[in-house]
Amino acid sequence: MAARVALTTDIGEGLGRWSLGDDEALLEIVTSANIACGFHGGDPGIMRRTCALSVKNGVAIGAQVSYRDLHGFGRRYIAIPGEELRDDLLYQMGALEVFARLAGGKVDFIRAHGALYNVTAKDTEHAQALVDATVEFDAKLPLLCQVGTEAWRLGQEAGLRLIPEAFVDRAYTPEGLLQPRTEPNALLTDADEAAARAVRMVTEGRIVANDGSEIEITAEALLVHCDTPGAVEIARKTRAALEAAGVELIPMR
Repeated sequence: MAARVALTTDIGEGLGRWSLGDDEALLEIVTSANIACGFHGGDPGIMRRTCALSVKNGVAIGAQVSYRDLHGFGRRYIAIPGEELRDDLLYQMGALEVFARLAGGKVDFIRAHGALYNVTAKDTEHAQALVDATVEFDAKLPLLCQVGTEAWRLGQEAGLRLIPEAFVDRAYTPEGLLQPRTEPNALLTDADEAAARAVRMVTEGRIVANDGSEIEITAEALLVHCDTPGAVEIARKTRAALEAAGVELIPMR
């Protein structure tokens, strides 16, 4: 049986008159959209337009939730009690669900953004908040996260459907986690290299870490960040390479 994977992108992350990335072009390439819910990027108008365009293109809608950090684009840790964080995440999921329904769709999956994604890999309290919010919002929805993280462990305990995620345009540490953006060479911007690496992640379950070692990786969803330089070309070449390798591209539902 052919390998199957969802090709995703972070999207709808502009605010007011400011845009971030080429949303229209990316939504013609990917199968699933991680849509900002207003706490790190996005606003009601952008959320509505992004949901409508996703439904039009047959792209699955994901609620990409974050810390309440517009100024820092959700890339800063917020020391917030777990129960407060849970409610912040539920608030974001509910906001996106309204616009998804108005577009004729629904929220199909949940994913954390930025610092929240990284923190929930190791921090039990915030990982539990993410899991609890997902369960309370809709326990049948898949949660995207990395295998072996706290979010993964707690999600398993809660009986959630977990989707192992990998990154087309980010460097990895030997531990299988993401190399911090603040470090040199954390982003992979060569489209051909990124596409070849994506195929290997899906078909062989292997990747080269930032120290040159080879590590195992599990990928049922592949992410291209919309703000990576050359994101549209990376996504386009990644999709073409996956299809040439016989990988089936599916929406994340």
